[in-house]
Amino acid sequence: MSGHSKWASIKHKKMATDAKRGKAFTKLIREIMMAAKMGGANPDSNPRLRIAIERAKAINMPNDNIQRAIKKGSGEEGGVTLESVTYEGYGPGGVAIYVEALTDNKNRCAAEIRSIFSRHNGNMAGAGSVAWIFERKGQITLKKDQIGEDELMTMVLDAGAEDLQSANDHYEITVAPENFEKLKKTLEERGLRLDQAAVTLIPKNTVHVEGKEAEQLLKLLDQLEECDDVQNVFANFDIADEVLEAVSRE
Repeated sequence: MSGHSKWASIKHKKMATDAKRGKAFTKLIREIMMAAKMGGANPDSNPRLRIAIERAKAINMPNDNIQRAIKKGSGEEGGVTLESVTYEGYGPGGVAIYVEALTDNKNRCAAEIRSIFSRHNGNMAGAGSVAWIFERKGQITLKKDQIGEDELMTMVLDAGAEDLQSANDHYEITVAPENFEKLKKTLEERGLRLDQAAVTLIPKNTVHVEGKEAEQLLKLLDQLEECDDVQNVFANFDIADEVLEAVSRE
């Protein structure tokens, strides 16, 4: 798995623990509200909402919480004042960082993001500075012990996948956003367990960092993701697996 994909997998597992569940609930409730606001309350016709609900169920969010968020987002129970904002910057080692947030106070959110960058040897940049480095793609990971590579390759290519990578004990599949749902359904109907499945931003190139810079960068990313308003953090780093694993245990 690529550096950022492995980090995302580690963060996903951390968010599933009791200590992180409250914060994960808050972020997903915001995402459900915004998805319902933008595309309506019916998940069958609103892919963004459907994916958010699946993520919420994966961390055992009660259905009442999910339904309440949908009603708030769609205006059935009061209005939603959240705004979607993005921030761009650079971390230690010149790593490009792209942040997606949902906030009810853009000034407060911007100040907090700027402070996190400054505290961890990073700096904010203007709109468009790093966005071009990333492209939106569907990404699915699953463990190798479920299926052979040749069989999986044939299956995913027929379903519209662009690439299949094999690394350690995982497969990593990349697909255009418009084919994501079709591919995910194909894999699930085959009975395969998916570790991660999301439409995300993937870097076109990566920057290798190590030592102190790697530690500073991962602390910066972790602090950004801890911010209540922040929904997603993307970065184009390449860091050794042992460093990622060590930081994940802290």
